[in-house]
Amino acid sequence: REVRMSELHGLSQRGGSVAVQVRFGENIYSPLVAQAQADLVLSLERNESLRNCYFASKKKTIFLLNDFSIFSPCFAGKKLLSLKKILAEIKPFSKKVYTIKASSVTQEELGTDIVAGVYMLSGAVFMGLLPLNPANLLKAIKIMVPRGLEKNKKAFNLAEDNFKKL
Repeated sequence: REVRMSELHGLSQRGGSVAVQVRFGENIYSPLVAQAQADLVLSLERNESLRNCYFASKKKTIFLLNDFSIFSPCFAGKKLLSLKKILAEIKPFSKKVYTIKASSVTQEELGTDIVAGVYMLSGAVFMGLLPLNPANLLKAIKIMVPRGLEKNKKAFNLAEDNFKKL
């Protein structure tokens, strides 16, 4: 199997969002996902799910979104959408939507929400939404985040317990 990825660097440090695209399969020549071809949209912030509808398809795309907003109720003079409104907006572009309280769960269980991304990524693997072996994901976590390894391992294990129930 081949894997290709693309991401925009630096925007999160300036208060912006970062979109990462990962493609798995045979003969992957481009890291970019074509319009309406995404199998999974994983959003770490609920408002960000709306920005990725372009890549989604009612026939195949599953949304996994963190029910968390980093923005205040009034952002740049505009009222932010409620979770109910966001779900109504992405429904035409999705086969299935899972809302996960990843930030709340990791804050309550682990004392920090900084590992919510690892929690959600691990959950996607345990749900079978990504073609990855959980043991290989754990190996990658050990390599990529050695400083926060214990908290990230706990997030991985917490995801195994919680996401298998979905």
